Amino acid sequence: METTKLRVNRKRLLDTINVSSSIGTLENGGLNRLALTEEDKEMRNIFVQWLQDEKLEVRVDDFGNIYGRRKGKCKDCPAVAVGSHLDTQPCGGRFDGVLGVLTALEVIRTLNENNIETDYPIEIVNFTNEEGARFEPPMLGSGGVVGEFTKDFIYSAKDNKDISFQEALLKIQYMGEEKHRLGNIKNFIELHVEQGPILENKNKLIGIVEGIQGISWLNVKVVGETNHAGPTPMENRKDALAPSAKMVTKVYEITNEMKGLKTTVGKLNVKPNITNVIPGEVEFMIDVRHEDDEVRASAIDRLREQLSTIAVMNNVEVTISTDWHSDTVLFSSDVMEAISEAADLLGYSKARLFSGPGHDAKYISKIADTGMIFLPSINGISHNEKELTLEDDIEKGANVLLYTILKLATTQ
Repeated sequence: METTKLRVNRKRLLDTINVSSSIGTLENGGLNRLALTEEDKEMRNIFVQWLQDEKLEVRVDDFGNIYGRRKGKCKDCPAVAVGSHLDTQPCGGRFDGVLGVLTALEVIRTLNENNIETDYPIEIVNFTNEEGARFEPPMLGSGGVVGEFTKDFIYSAKDNKDISFQEALLKIQYMGEEKHRLGNIKNFIELHVEQGPILENKNKLIGIVEGIQGISWLNVKVVGETNHAGPTPMENRKDALAPSAKMVTKVYEITNEMKGLKTTVGKLNVKPNITNVIPGEVEFMIDVRHEDDEVRASAIDRLREQLSTIAVMNNVEVTISTDWHSDTVLFSSDVMEAISEAADLLGYSKARLFSGPGHDAKYISKIADTGMIFLPSINGISHNEKELTLEDDIEKGANVLLYTILKLATTQ
């Protein structure tokens, strides 16, 4: 058949997504499939079987990343890699990450059933622990591949039950070999739900991602003095929570001063956390994001100064440290152009935008020309059971991925 008439099989793709949606299902239709759990193992086993059904060469590396390789005409040429992740948040949606893996599988199925041989090999990949919901920080599988994190660091990461990454990997029997890590690739392409409202607001179908915003996680520890709530006069208190509340307010106010800055306080611990005891210690995390690393750095400097001033004025101590950061990444213009050409060929509307969340593509861009395709998220909702990307949009996105891969895997 003419390649310009090639399309994915909608029913087969949606059926595949429905199988995924049945593993780790929550009451409201979302998913709880944390990395390296029994639910993750079940999904991995099915995914490996699907890869084998398509006669792909399957391998697993020492971080549990799963690969399926489809040979090209040039056996020793670098591959075009495509994929994302199958793990979810504890109350996650059915599409975040999952679509990137399963639409890639559908692309391979479509190429196989139409006997289309590409010049370059194609590799599907499912990265381990992208979400960071069980083991922090996120994107450990892809970060390990490119050397962002050492093996010792990744293996020693522990969940809230004191189980290490290495222990969990061994338990689900997905400890592979270092020699199987992703390498010798020319491109990496990741399809993903937007997880924001931009495409929907602009009434555009395909998001061509220009890059990923830089991210910093700041740990703020405020220390006052624990005391009895009853006999301690207000003027004699060193309440750690009251100034912490002012600090959190300041974290959000700073976004009014710096365009495009996003700040979030999503984690807070109060000690001793008892109704009739004055809090003596508060610890909270700040997530800071911007597409310009200099703006993000400036925001962090200003936050340090302003939070320290609040601490002095309230007679408490504050320590601010950077737990994790990841600089802004710009994607390949060639890959963006391939996505744009695919959207034009199929007659789909498009828009260029930056990604707010981090993705595996961020790290893989260190070893290959990389790009991402975004699909609309209804009401911009993600990391939530209500997350929704429409079936029509999924089908169209898979077709854009198909033609993008065909373009990248064909010699010019």
